[in-house]
Amino acid sequence: MASDKIKVAVRVRPFNRRELELGTQCVVEMEGQQTVLQYPLTLSDKIERKQPKTFAFDHCFDSADPESPQFASQDVVFDSLGRDILDNAFQGYNACIFAYGQTGSGKSFTMMGSQDYKGIIPRLCDSLFDLIAKQQSAELMYKVEVSYMEIYNEKVHDLLDPKANKQSLKVREHKVMGPYVDGLSQLAVTAFQDIDNLMTEGNKSRTVAATNMNSESSRSHAVFSVVLTQTLTDVRSGVVGEKVSRMSLVDLAGSERAVKTGAVGDRLKEGSNINKSLTTLGLVISKLADQSASSKNRDKFVPYRDSVLTWLLKDNLGGNSKTVMVATVSPAADNYEETLSTLRYADRAKRIVNHAVVNEDPNARIIRELRQE
Repeated sequence: MASDKIKVAVRVRPFNRRELELGTQCVVEMEGQQTVLQYPLTLSDKIERKQPKTFAFDHCFDSADPESPQFASQDVVFDSLGRDILDNAFQGYNACIFAYGQTGSGKSFTMMGSQDYKGIIPRLCDSLFDLIAKQQSAELMYKVEVSYMEIYNEKVHDLLDPKANKQSLKVREHKVMGPYVDGLSQLAVTAFQDIDNLMTEGNKSRTVAATNMNSESSRSHAVFSVVLTQTLTDVRSGVVGEKVSRMSLVDLAGSERAVKTGAVGDRLKEGSNINKSLTTLGLVISKLADQSASSKNRDKFVPYRDSVLTWLLKDNLGGNSKTVMVATVSPAADNYEETLSTLRYADRAKRIVNHAVVNEDPNARIIRELRQE
């Protein structure tokens, strides 16, 4: 069993048009593995400016200025985070990467990207098939299956189900396998193009609506799962074994206060449900961080089942998974409070310890040991 802390990365995006029009000041600086948050300068602060806050993380990506020599492109982010996730999956570990941050801070851009600047999920799936093509043989066969769901207002919808009637699916818990979504389609794919087509279709079904913060705000949490099954055959003995790993790639809805997004009616109801999931996620992160900090807190109850999101991510938070959190922030002074809140969450998350195991049946272990002899 590998006990590892959750890896935490922070990424700051460029100013958006609204921030440029406001002429707002930049308050986020990346210095190596540190993120420095400056207190916004107002007239009353000229006499005595508050001290900046400094946080240390595994990776700090400065994507604020494309002209800067330290600019972190989509390539850089994938090479730093996505490749490890893939390596872990091929070794038989479950892996997860989730993006957390306020609306419009660059979560979907980091995870999905755009046509010209692909994000972590498409790059990871593309590299997955490249690796399979290089490694597949008579002794090692691969199967890849994907599922794609959204959690909207605490209900789960299958984004790969072509039937337009959006009925919600039930989350259940298996004694050994843990939480799962009953009736969620899991489709076999044999090339990146299959996944690309499914993702494009799935994204069309995602619940999107405009708020003050973002004209194309994702109002739901989206979870794209890739299950990699490796079948190992020992040619001499005829023993066949299996390793199965699940990669959970999660684009969370935005975390912010209702006042700022101008949310009313449906938007506000969504906001409270989105925030219910995110508040529970925050609680789970805090409880797990406390557990890691002291053995006295080991038996503290962790409220995974208080929201659908945390229940489904139970394995990825403090369980059987190698997990990466990407916290996305705006550089702008008028988002100071939200940015500080995101950085504090990220700072807590880096204390969480996961306990990942290689998911292999006894035969796969025998074959691995035979090959090591």
